[in-house]
Amino acid sequence: MKKEYVVGVTGASGACYARRLLEMLCRDANVHLIVSDIAQQIATHEGVSFEGFNATVHHIDKMGTSIASGSHRIDGMVVIPCSAKTLSAIATGYADNLITRTADVCLKEGRKCILVTRETPLSKIHLKNMLAAEDAGATIMPACPAFYHHPKTIDDLVDMVVARVLDHLEVEHTLAKRWSGYDA
Repeated sequence: MKKEYVVGVTGASGACYARRLLEMLCRDANVHLIVSDIAQQIATHEGVSFEGFNATVHHIDKMGTSIASGSHRIDGMVVIPCSAKTLSAIATGYADNLITRTADVCLKEGRKCILVTRETPLSKIHLKNMLAAEDAGATIMPACPAFYHHPKTIDDLVDMVVARVLDHLEVEHTLAKRWSGYDA
């Protein structure tokens, strides 16, 4: 049976992370995609399209869809990028749209919920919201690529972040070189 994931895209720079994750997940899984209006505007500005994927697309205002219910079982959700506003809503249980409602369901049902945050610098409010979301069961994963693999392109950096997301979803991949130590 195919795994099933939800990908939420919110209004922060970094649509390329969401696109690459979709490329990887749509190969072997059933994927539900929710893109906020501002995320779509930012993606267009960044030259990123979410068209052409074998994913079920849901409008952010359609709260009656199956993924908004705990009885609909999914294997995990990723909000990528996750804006500070969305982080705040998830951390406080303010489920006012399909992304935050589905994240709320993941947390209450004990399912994987990964928030790929994009704000910098972080205020005390952001840090408290990250801690609250983590306390509720979310994995906080700032989009911070490693450099030990000697990236040559932006795609190499994007792949490193997406590889870490896939690792936490327990999805096999060969996107990025794993750390194998160094010679002293």
